[in-house]
Amino acid sequence: MSSENTLDDEDTFKILIATDVHLGYLEKDAIRGNDSYNTLDEILKCAKTNQVDFILLGGDLFHENKPSRRCLHNCITMLRQYCMGDTPIHFNILSDQTVNFNTTQFPWVNYQDENLNIAIPVFSIHGNHDDPTGAEGLCALDLLGASGLINHFGHSQSVERIEISPILMQKGNTRLALYGLGSIPDERLYRMFVNNQVTMLRPKEDQDEWFNLFTIHQNRSKHGPTNYIPEQFLDEFLDLVVWGHEHECLIAPSRNEQQLFYVTQPGSSVATSLSPGEATKKHIGLLRVKGRKMNLQKIPLKTVRQFFIQDVVLADYEDRFTPDTPQVTKKVEDFCYAKVVEMLEEAERERLGCPLTPEKPLIRLRVDYSGGFEAFNTSRFSQKFVDRVANPKDIIHFLRRREQKEGIKDEVNVDYGKLLKTTAVEGLRVEDLVKQYFEATEQTVQLSLLTEQGMGKAIQEFVDKDEKDAIQELITYQLEKTQRHLQARGVITEQDIDAEIRRFRDSKKNTTEEENEIKEAMSRAKAHRLERGDDPLHSDISSEFADVAMDSDEESALFPPTTRGRGRGGRGRGGRGRGRGATGSEPKPAGRGRAQKSSATTQSRSIMQAFQAPSQKSSRTRATPSYTADEVAIDDSDEDISVMKAARPPPRPASSSSFTKYSSQSQSSRGVAFDDSDDDDEDNPFKGPSHRSRR
Repeated sequence: MSSENTLDDEDTFKILIATDVHLGYLEKDAIRGNDSYNTLDEILKCAKTNQVDFILLGGDLFHENKPSRRCLHNCITMLRQYCMGDTPIHFNILSDQTVNFNTTQFPWVNYQDENLNIAIPVFSIHGNHDDPTGAEGLCALDLLGASGLINHFGHSQSVERIEISPILMQKGNTRLALYGLGSIPDERLYRMFVNNQVTMLRPKEDQDEWFNLFTIHQNRSKHGPTNYIPEQFLDEFLDLVVWGHEHECLIAPSRNEQQLFYVTQPGSSVATSLSPGEATKKHIGLLRVKGRKMNLQKIPLKTVRQFFIQDVVLADYEDRFTPDTPQVTKKVEDFCYAKVVEMLEEAERERLGCPLTPEKPLIRLRVDYSGGFEAFNTSRFSQKFVDRVANPKDIIHFLRRREQKEGIKDEVNVDYGKLLKTTAVEGLRVEDLVKQYFEATEQTVQLSLLTEQGMGKAIQEFVDKDEKDAIQELITYQLEKTQRHLQARGVITEQDIDAEIRRFRDSKKNTTEEENEIKEAMSRAKAHRLERGDDPLHSDISSEFADVAMDSDEESALFPPTTRGRGRGGRGRGGRGRGRGATGSEPKPAGRGRAQKSSATTQSRSIMQAFQAPSQKSSRTRATPSYTADEVAIDDSDEDISVMKAARPPPRPASSSSFTKYSSQSQSSRGVAFDDSDDDDEDNPFKGPSHRSRR
């Protein structure tokens, strides 16, 4: 395989790989509103131009969990334009498709549907932004799947055990096993890997003849002890892992020397935060697979808005100014102005000859003003660049070095800013912040009834998904269960009650029982919302924040957190769920609908009073809990080619006995030969034949 012409034969799979498209990000912004749509259009056009066999998306196709009508309309339009047509499909599906596509009433690949004319199939897993919600466990990707535009796979419906069954494909003599796992909370998935509750199925016959491709959407970089997935957790029989969720583009495959597979991280196709990871040039990948050989070609994206970021530490410029210099603030402002102009000039030079690149770049100057310097007026400074940058309100970001945490004696005087690490709040989730707070505070302000994980999950549901009753339902559910436990144990005195509550609470920490209780409480909240008639699915809510980071992005440890939002990339937290707490078709019971009410009510009653007072809550029908993650894969092409579509063979479902479970590391020898086609990177691991041997 020394040339592309040799690569593109009847035995070669051509796969376009992209992750984290974040369609609809900042769609209401006058300047950046169309960025995500333009880039998806470029990606699909690239797939059609290169005549790929299929498109593989690694999660987060949509930025919002409930995308707006405009977002869905644009997505469906582009998929129909590029992915539907008369071009014949040259590969077959050999596995049981009812297992592969278990989230739809049409459990077969879309190009085999006699009512559809698909030219480029799209296979997609769901991410943490477009994950399934509600009692039915549906997500925006399911809408696209039901319409036949994408093929959603990698959806695990069990919280006890995960079995990943591959989509088995064959093109000529090449066999491809496509594995996928949609986004799952990292802590839970980490624990399931440790407990051997994740199993990857393999064909029983000719296992060494299959090229094994796995796509996953989790934290790759370590955000906490268990808040990531180590590469060593993945099975060693894999050949290539496509890692989604991380936004930094590291598409050049890196070899894991322990497991002997390769990992490619395409990164996001639109910058959703003004952090260093987003400043790297954006690419997608064109993967060619023939037999056990593969080649990955990097394709730069031309419609991505330029982004330049610099860090400035004022204390390092003593030759220019010090805190005691006369008019030091004006001199600092002039210095920052010069730095911004330099970045604008660099952007102008890079944009020459690239007509598709947006005219106004993103500029971020992070200024560390520790050591006695004063911050200048950023609003006045931004007015100088209103017509030259895409983010005039967010150009300057003032930061201080983290100060040593002082002893905290009184909870009333706690400086909560000092309790947070200097990694940006943009890189943390709500549950992370809740956990950090309770880890740093004294014993007197620790939770006595709820667990940190439960409280974090309830707050996340309230903030992210507009479940206004989540916190109240969790408190009520735990209160009822703890009351029953105390009655069964016959505890009477206040001292014994406090001790028994702590023992009962600690016994459930980080267990499956705790997860089930949280899930049940969230289902109650959803059922109550449905009883009220609230349907947030019909509200078109778009993000209006100009600078919010993704979960996978981390600021340098030198800089403290910003105060703009928590981290899923501008979901518009401030406008979701908080302003509509009093709107409902029926009167709400006391303490429901607003987070402030529930917390105030809880604080006003001691634990003893809570157990003495009978529950005022009437029982209601519980919705079936669902921890599923729905996803929709989108597929559209509009190719006017006067070629009749080749007759498609009927799906050949493989019986369950055709798979063998693979949950432990195999010691059998295997190898993947890499293609030696010419590539611009001499260090490309895919260049030249290579064989792997087991130690």
